Amino acid sequence: MPLSVEAALGAHSFCPGDVVLLNDPWCGGTHLPDLTVVSAFFESAADSPADPLTDSPTFYLAARAHHADVGGAVRGSMALFTDIHQEGLRIPPVLWMRGGELVRETHTLLLANMRQPAEREGDLAAQRNALRVGEAGLARLLADRGRDEVLAYASHLEDAAERHVRALLGEIPDGHYSAVELLDDDGITDTSLELHLSVEITGDSAHFDYTGTAPACAGPLNANRAITLSSIFYALRVLSGEEIPANSGCLRPVSVTIPPGSLLDPAIPAAVAGGNVETSQRLVDLVFSALTPALPGRVPAQSQGTMNNCTLGGRVPVAFSYYETIGGGGGAHAGGAGVSGHHCHLTNTRNTPVEALERAIPVRVDSYTIREGSGGAGEFPGGEGVIRALTARADLDAALLTERRRHAPQGVAGGGPGATGQNSLRRADGTVVALPGKWTGRLAAGETLVIETPGGGGYGAPLRKDK
Repeated sequence: MPLSVEAALGAHSFCPGDVVLLNDPWCGGTHLPDLTVVSAFFESAADSPADPLTDSPTFYLAARAHHADVGGAVRGSMALFTDIHQEGLRIPPVLWMRGGELVRETHTLLLANMRQPAEREGDLAAQRNALRVGEAGLARLLADRGRDEVLAYASHLEDAAERHVRALLGEIPDGHYSAVELLDDDGITDTSLELHLSVEITGDSAHFDYTGTAPACAGPLNANRAITLSSIFYALRVLSGEEIPANSGCLRPVSVTIPPGSLLDPAIPAAVAGGNVETSQRLVDLVFSALTPALPGRVPAQSQGTMNNCTLGGRVPVAFSYYETIGGGGGAHAGGAGVSGHHCHLTNTRNTPVEALERAIPVRVDSYTIREGSGGAGEFPGGEGVIRALTARADLDAALLTERRRHAPQGVAGGGPGATGQNSLRRADGTVVALPGKWTGRLAAGETLVIETPGGGGYGAPLRKDK
C-alpha cells in the first residue's frame, strides 16, 4: 500500500474531495484485479487559502480491493497469460474523483473496459465509502485530541513498530542466513523456478538479498518489489510474537536487494497475476526457511504455500465473473498442531459459503471437506487441506492458479512434509482427468472441478508409540 500512495502523490496534487485510482504493477500496484483508491485528508474546508492547515493534507487514506474482473482476455482476469495486456485494464494513477465528484470521462473509460460494469461500479463506490469512513474517523480523533497530539502519536506508532522489529533482529546472532525455495512452474514451461534469499544480520538491522532468484518467467508468476517487501513485513511481524503496529516503521531496520530482470523485478510487459497470489506465499516460506536456524523454536513449519486461486465465468443466467481462494493446511509450530482448512499467511480472504455461491452462480458444491491425512507427521502434526468439488450447471470458463502441486510444504525440527495438492476434472461420465497447477479451460455443464489443497508441514519428530 505505501508504494501505491507514493505513486498517487507523484502523479497528482490533491485538493479536498480528490481521489486517485490505480492498479499498475509498475506504478505502485500489485496485480491488475487489485484496484487502489487514494484520497487526502484536509482538516477543514479550504475556505481560508492562506491558512497552511487547509492548504496541505494532514493524512492520506487508501483502500484496496480485489475485483472479480478488470477486463482482459478471460473472465476473472486471473488466467494463464504471458503478457500483462492479456490480464486486464492497466491503470496508472488517474484522477477518478475531483472535488467529491466523479471525473465522468475517467469513470466511463474504466467501466467500458470491464465485464459486469454495474458490479464494478458498486464495488468502486464501496471503496470510496471506505475512504469516507476513514475521513470521519480522523475527524473524530482530531476533534477529540487535537492536531499536535494525533500527529505525535502517528509518529509514535511508527517508532514503536521499528523498536519491535529491532528487538526481534537483535535476538538473532550476527551472521549470514540463507534459503532456496522452488516454485512448481510458471504454467507455460514445466521448469521449477528458484527463489534465493540471503539475510545478513548486523546488530538490530538486516539486509535481505534475493540475488540468484530465477529470471522473469514467461507465465504469470512474476512479482514486483511491493510484494517482496510485503512478505518481509508480514514475516517479521509474525516472528516477533507481539502485536506490532502495521506501518512502515517495521521496515526501517531492513534494506533489500532485488536483482533487476528477475522473477521479483520483471520488465514490462511481463504477466503478473499470479505473483501477487502465489509467488507471495512462497516468498513468506523463503523468509521463514532462512530464519529457522536463527530463531530456533520460533519459526513454524511451512503452511500450504498457495492460495488455490479459482476463477469461474459465464453468461448464464446473466454474465458473471467469480473468484475465490481455497484454504489448506497450516504449518505446525512448537506450541501445537497446524490449523486445518485455513487461508494461510498472505491470502487475506475468507471462505465463500456454499449457500451464497450456489445462489449467485450456476454451480453446485458437491464436496467441501477436510482432506484427511494431508497434514505432515510430527510431534505436532500439520494442518489438513480441504477437498472442494464444484460442478458446473452451465458451460463455464475456468482458470486455476495454484502452487505446491509438485514441491511439498516442509516440516520443521524433524516434522514431516504436508501432502502436495491435486487438481482434477471429473467428466459427466465419471472419467477423471488430472489437471496441472496452472490451467485455463472450459467446464461443460455436468463436469466437476475438484481441488485438493496441500496440507501443512509437521513440527518435531513424531512421538514413538510402543506396541
